Formats: sequence, structure tokens, C-alpha cells
Amino acid sequence: MPSDEQFHIPHSTLRAPVVVIGGGLAGAEAAWQLALRGVRVRLFEMRPQRATEAHHSDRLGELVCSNSFRSASLDSGVGVLKEEMRRLGSLVMRVADRTRLPAGAALAVDREQFAAQLTAAILATPQIEVVREELTAIPDEGLVIVATGPLTSPALSVHLQERLGERQLYFYDAIAPIVTTESIDRAQVFSASRYGKGGDDYLNCPLSREQYYAFVRAVLDAEKVPTKDFERCVYFEGCMPIEEMARRGPDTLAFGPMRPVGLIDPRTGRRPFAVVQLRQDDREARLYNLVGFQTKMTYPAQRRVFRMIPGLEHAEFVRLGSLHRNTFINSPSVLNPTLQLRRCERVFLAGQLIGVEGYVESAAAGLLAGVNCARIAAGALPIVPPATTALGSLLAYVTDRTRQDFQPMNTNYGVFPPLPNAARGRDKRAQLAERALRDQAHWIAEHGVAEICDVATGDRGAANVGG
Repeated sequence: MPSDEQFHIPHSTLRAPVVVIGGGLAGAEAAWQLALRGVRVRLFEMRPQRATEAHHSDRLGELVCSNSFRSASLDSGVGVLKEEMRRLGSLVMRVADRTRLPAGAALAVDREQFAAQLTAAILATPQIEVVREELTAIPDEGLVIVATGPLTSPALSVHLQERLGERQLYFYDAIAPIVTTESIDRAQVFSASRYGKGGDDYLNCPLSREQYYAFVRAVLDAEKVPTKDFERCVYFEGCMPIEEMARRGPDTLAFGPMRPVGLIDPRTGRRPFAVVQLRQDDREARLYNLVGFQTKMTYPAQRRVFRMIPGLEHAEFVRLGSLHRNTFINSPSVLNPTLQLRRCERVFLAGQLIGVEGYVESAAAGLLAGVNCARIAAGALPIVPPATTALGSLLAYVTDRTRQDFQPMNTNYGVFPPLPNAARGRDKRAQLAERALRDQAHWIAEHGVAEICDVATGDRGAANVGG
């Protein structure tokens, strides 16, 4: 549980509270950033009054898909984004670092501890009032941050559709199953990370050629949860159900989540034909999730098909895969890079609702929305990170007015502006990371944003929490 000293917040001002709608990662981060700057917040979260298709608790910041925040290395764009957030006093990153689990080169967290500590920090903050109530419309007055995420309620979705004057886009996101550790047959699996990176943090279920193709046939033949008649199925490429991948060709899974590259079975000294990786899901290592195994198969079909995987013949599933509709807006046509609506600049949008994909990206958008909303409340102008930073490049992508066919995007080096030299491979990534953090530091100094990590976490030096 975070202590008051570790999560110190300055005294409240007398400003009218900012309304933040949504208690997920983006909403919690936005509320935290506002509170750090002395702005009072009313944070509306509809759970448990109204449930969603994917959440199971009323905690803020509940992780409903993977428990991984993806790569922790600056060798990846999302690793740089996480470091940028740390330097801005991100609550989400502070709690993620505290609840970290072994996961090789990835930042995985204990999902229960993560949500518990995030919720405790928000509830312990005097400037933040948490209201357990569904808002079905944006308030008519005052500063508002809408961070309702991909599971925005139907009533608010209709309101947003009417308010924006745009037809909402959507895609389907799929959740991977989780099994108990004790039900895994350790005699058939081996511990390793790809290419030996990060130690032996993953459990690997090896499949022979015959086992792999039998598994693919079973996936294709399995009963699926039907799509509603009035909905068109549009999947995000970064979270594709395994049956959709299998449908594209019998070898697709072997080049996707079941690729054996970089893994050698120590019992045979050879690389398996295919492999299913299991990643630790809780601090006590009682649970493991099937990496990349999002699915829309029915529950009985999942139990039957996944028990074909060597080592999982007697698997006990504590959570089976599911599929839910994710909603996002056509950001290039309605949103400024400051995350303000073009037609109504007192309203900010953040999180996956704006078409950023991933936990870290969602929280980062909430962070900037909170910073900019606080600046508006203080009479200052909103700001945008340089396009050379991870967050700035992502925002440039999702708010690019020239974009015609908009789909959600993760942070990746592919959306960073190119370097002036011809560096390639790891050298190129290192230079992109160095440039991003250097330009962020200049941006922080230029706009008086300054690192506030000592206020948020007690980790770093003197902070300027002003606007």
C-alpha cells in the first residue's frame, strides 16, 4: 500500500473541479496529473453500478487483457514511452514498477496488486473525489476529460457520436486465457526466454510438426462465439484472435505467437517446430497466461483445444478467452494534438478511445490530457511533446488530418521521424531513443513542466509542479 509520504500531493486550490470520466489507466493518470498541479478532480467511474463485458472488479485501472506493459528496453518505442512517463511523474508507471513480475525483457505486473495500489493512491488523494456513477453525456460546462476507454457505455457512445458528428469506428479486442501453475505438466515444458534475453522467465510448451498442424485444425474447426448481426468484425492487428490468424493460412501461427525462433529445448538440444509461451501473471507465480492466445472460441471449445497443447493436458483455467467490442473515435478528423476536441476545446479525450492501442499508450494519453487540462485551468496554453519523442510521435500519428483510413496504433519506432543519418538496426534504435529523451528534457525545461517525480514518488530531485 503506498504511504502518504511516497504519494505526496500539494494542497488543493479553490478552482472548480475538473470532471474526468472513466477510471481506467488513462482516467486515473489524468486525475493524478491534475491533482499534482493542485487542481481538484471529480473522477466518475460507472463500475460497479454498471458492469462491462470484460471487467471483473470495481477497482480503478483493472487490467483486462494481458498483464504485460510490453518491452522494458529502450530498444523499443514503448520502452522509451515508459521512460518518458516516469520523467513526468506517472502514477501508472510508479505502480507498475512496484508490482513488477519476472518477464524477461518485458514489464509485466501482478494485475491484482497493480489495480489495488493504483486505486489506493487515487482514493488517498484529497484533491480527487471518486464518484461511482455512470455519466451518459459530457457535462455542459467546465473542463472535462473523457477517458472511458474501449468499453465506453452504449449511452455515452451514442452521445459522443451525436456530439462529434462522426460515425464511430470500432474493432474487436480479444482476451487470452490464464491457467494455474500447478496444473501445468512441468515434465513437458521448459523454461527460457527467446535468445536468452531476461533469463528463464517464460514456460514454453513445445509442439512437433504433427502436434502443431493438429492444433491448427482443431482451432479452425472449433465453435466460435458468433458476432452480433448488426456489428461488423474489424480486428486490430496487434491483438488478433488465434483463429483469425489460423484462417489466414496453416503456417501463420508458427510465424506469429507460436514462433519457435530463439528457443532451444534443453532436453533435445533442438528448436521445436512450434511453441506456446506461458508468462507469469501474478507475484506468487500461481498463474500463467498464454502469450498471444487471444480467442473468440466458446468456453467448451477452448478447454478442449488448449488442452491439446503439450503440458496443458490437465490445465485448470481460471480465466478463459473472450471477445468484446472496443470503441474508438476517428481522431484525425476531430481531435487536436493537445487532446482537445476541435469543436469544443474545454473537452479533452484520452486513452484507447482516441485510437492509441495498449496500456502504456492509453495511460500516456491520460497523462498529457491531465497536464494540458491543468494548464488551461491555470490560464496557460496547452502543449504538445515534440514529434521526436515517443508520445509526440504517437499523437502526431493519431491526429494527422491527412489520414483517411484510421486504425489504432501502438507506440513503435516506425512512427518516429527519421534520423538525418543512415543508421540501421540497433544503432538506429539507440539514436532514436537518445534523441527522444534529449528532446523531451528540452521540452520539459522550455514549458516549465519540469519533472515532478519527487512529488509523485519521492524518487527524483527538485520538482516544479506549477504550470
